[in-house]
Amino acid sequence: MDAKNTFEAKAPALTPEQFAHLGDGMIAYVRPMRSEDINRLYPQAPEIAPGLTIFALIGADGAPILLADSADAAIGNARENDLQMVSLH
Repeated sequence: MDAKNTFEAKAPALTPEQFAHLGDGMIAYVRPMRSEDINRLYPQAPEIAPGLTIFALIGADGAPILLADSADAAIGNARENDLQMVSLH
């Protein structure tokens, strides 16, 4: 049995619900977005002038936590709230 099959045999399967809640309240990432996309993706957000780059701090479940005008501000908020930052590629 190769390493991949060994891992698959030992790793418990997650239900879709368990997978959706993986990292809830503990993990976040920063995503740069155009201000035009903010209201389309997050209708509850306040109106933002078009043509701006906004940095969204987003929880592991995809929920927006914070909108900021710089990546540093979004990362700082994550640190203040003891969130583990992850990098998306």
